[in-house]
Amino acid sequence: MSDYVICMDASGDIDREIAQENGIEFVPMEYSLGEEMRTSHGCEDETVLKRFYDGQRGGDLTRTSQISPFMYEEYFGKFLKEGKSVLYFCLSSGLSATYEGSMLAARNLKETYPGKEVLPIDTLAATGGIGILAERAVENRKKGMSLHENFDAVTALVPKLRHFFMVQDLMYLKRGGRVSAATAIVGSALNIKPMLKIDENGKLVTIDKKRGNKAAMMSLFSYFKDNYNPELGNTVYICDADTPQLAEALAEKVKAEAPDVAVRRTMLSPIIGAHTGPGMLSMILLGK
Repeated sequence: MSDYVICMDASGDIDREIAQENGIEFVPMEYSLGEEMRTSHGCEDETVLKRFYDGQRGGDLTRTSQISPFMYEEYFGKFLKEGKSVLYFCLSSGLSATYEGSMLAARNLKETYPGKEVLPIDTLAATGGIGILAERAVENRKKGMSLHENFDAVTALVPKLRHFFMVQDLMYLKRGGRVSAATAIVGSALNIKPMLKIDENGKLVTIDKKRGNKAAMMSLFSYFKDNYNPELGNTVYICDADTPQLAEALAEKVKAEAPDVAVRRTMLSPIIGAHTGPGMLSMILLGK
């Protein structure tokens, strides 16, 4: 029986069966759809997610709330009381203050539970990037790695994560302060699809723009071909904000190009979707 649990916050996306079979825990995060406040506990049901993106299309404003250090202490404390330490994968420090908050909670809890630890990892990632790291942590734990060995192993993979994605426009990201007003103007032209990545500092960077969804999807496929390195891992996450046909087309191209690849198809968490809007499509892998 392992003496530590693997946690990720609800902004991360991971294959539901993998999460359930391996006891991955989720730190809940709050979001709003219109005037209604909701709580995401990770791996949301697709009917809930579709309702969320339909709401955005209908004009409902969406926001997210920050996890406070106190909330972290409450959540992690229940595992420490059971004699378990925690390996926690959190949203990029370049996009959120979750890492800072979880570190503060970890320090406070160490005083109360001196024999156990909470080790937060700044993934410099989002969505399926967090899922890829959590999957690897599960594999490492099965091999018998200790908490600190696993922490070191997955932390070494953080700089190798590659996130590429397209959005329908940049206004959602502008509203949340993730991109500047000047940058957002790029995506306002008719049928222009901004292409972005998460850079080495865990921040969003606009890297290109394509005319139309098909061209944007093909651009994601090109990024896959340029970055895929099976020696690092063959798992690729394709996460979409309710654009299943486009996501499936990308998945088919990836599998045809690299038959050994393990494609994980998930719908995008509302915690990230609140800031990207509907129609977002992402491709995440460990790469060159």
